[in-house]
Amino acid sequence: MPQPEGEADDLLADLRLHDSPAVRLLLWSAGSLCVALGVLGLFLPVLPTTPFMLLAAACYARASERFYRWLLTHRVFGPTVREWRRHRSIPWRTKLWAIALMSATLATSIVFFVRSAWLQGALALMGVALAVWLYRVPSRDRPS
Repeated sequence: MPQPEGEADDLLADLRLHDSPAVRLLLWSAGSLCVALGVLGLFLPVLPTTPFMLLAAACYARASERFYRWLLTHRVFGPTVREWRRHRSIPWRTKLWAIALMSATLATSIVFFVRSAWLQGALALMGVALAVWLYRVPSRDRPS
C-alpha cells in the first residue's frame, strides 16, 4: 500500500548514508544477511524475525536509501519496523506470537534434546527472562 505524501518523507527521516563507499557496502551486506536470517525466521521457530529486520533497517539506513525504503514499505516486514522506528514499540500480536513460538521451541529443546539438568534450567531461566523482557516492551495496539 502506498504511503501518504507526508508519511513517505517521514520514512526517510532516519536515513543518514555513511560517507565511505566501503562502509556502505559492509552495512548493506550486513543488512542483507539480516533480511535473509529474518526470512528464515518466518519458517524456523528458532530464529526470531523481528530483531533481524530491525537490525537490517538500521544497516540500510546508513547504506542504501533504496533498500531502506523497500524494507520500511514491505507488506510483511514494514509495519513492525515502522512501529519500532516511530514509537519504540512492538505490535501486541507480534509480541504474543514471538513469546509463544519461543516458549514452544525452548520447551521442545529442554524435553527432547538437552540432557543435562543444569542446562535445562539455564534454558528455562533464559526463556523466562526473554519472555518477561519482550512482554515489557511497549505495545501501542494492546487490546483493553
